[in-house]
Amino acid sequence: MLNEEMGTVVTGNPKQADIARLAGVSQPMVSYVLNGRSNFSIPAETRQRILESATQLGYEPDQLARSLRTRKTRTLACVIPDIANPFYPMVERGVQDVAESQGYDLMVYNTDGDEAKERRCLKALIQRRVDGVVGVFFHLRAHDLKPLLTRGVPVVRLEATPKKVGSLPLDSIFVDNAAAAQAALTYLLERGHRQIGMLAGNGGPQESRRSGYRQALAAHDVPIDERLIVPCALSVEGGHFATREVLRLASRPTALFAVNDIVALGAMEALRSEGLRVPDDVAVMGFDDILMARLVSPALSTVSQFQERLGRRATELLLERLASESPIPGRLVQMPYELVIRGST
Repeated sequence: MLNEEMGTVVTGNPKQADIARLAGVSQPMVSYVLNGRSNFSIPAETRQRILESATQLGYEPDQLARSLRTRKTRTLACVIPDIANPFYPMVERGVQDVAESQGYDLMVYNTDGDEAKERRCLKALIQRRVDGVVGVFFHLRAHDLKPLLTRGVPVVRLEATPKKVGSLPLDSIFVDNAAAAQAALTYLLERGHRQIGMLAGNGGPQESRRSGYRQALAAHDVPIDERLIVPCALSVEGGHFATREVLRLASRPTALFAVNDIVALGAMEALRSEGLRVPDDVAVMGFDDILMARLVSPALSTVSQFQERLGRRATELLLERLASESPIPGRLVQMPYELVIRGST
């Protein structure tokens, strides 16, 4: 690259020394500006001239050299259990938006909610030296995350229930899944339903939602019929098969509460195949408020967790830790939910 004003030729990737010559300043001053060193007072005009010179020369910082010098990679990780469930990509969207706005790259890991994969993911995160982690872990507990935390890598967990906090750089952000499920069931009970089936999963937030189902029935003095709680795979097919099973009961339910929207869509498919109308014959309530919930007919009633907002807030907590010069005790942040009533109930 030819700099006509200075009469110099810059080949390859320009160096900070090239920028210093073009801007008419010292190389250390260029380094202070480009590395965001805030403890040096540099006139705004000089700072602007350095940045313009860097742009003019097409300067690209050497990220590897910077990470070796600062021991920071400017990379965050997002760990999700099911990339096929539309709920989690929206969480990742929120994480990515905040990360990119602050100059961080993002790596995404899918664990399928499997314990062995979660542990392999943990090893990979340690080896690749990410600066921080936002994750949904169905199996790993705080003590499992210590290899990351003791290396100064903060973690923010997305949880279904409140977690204890401590002195380690570990925060938890949660939606009260039991309360949200109880609200959904309470709506169905107040609509007059007494035979309410639950298409239930296992692990993660599913146990909290099952607890909320039981709490709502108990609060309305409705006996719990264990036959109405049908385990299923967390998929459209799982919801379909579980619904066919519960419809074979002598006392057919008048409403179904699905542990997530994917399962609820499978339930609606099964009801149609049996010639039953939603909600006239059987009402259906989901959980998560994925995009498809409002696109099916009738539109699906559900519980919104504002998943993109979850991802954004979790990343903000992470970046607050990374920017702090003093230790921050563990934090517990509760996020809102909302009952969304549509045509299926």
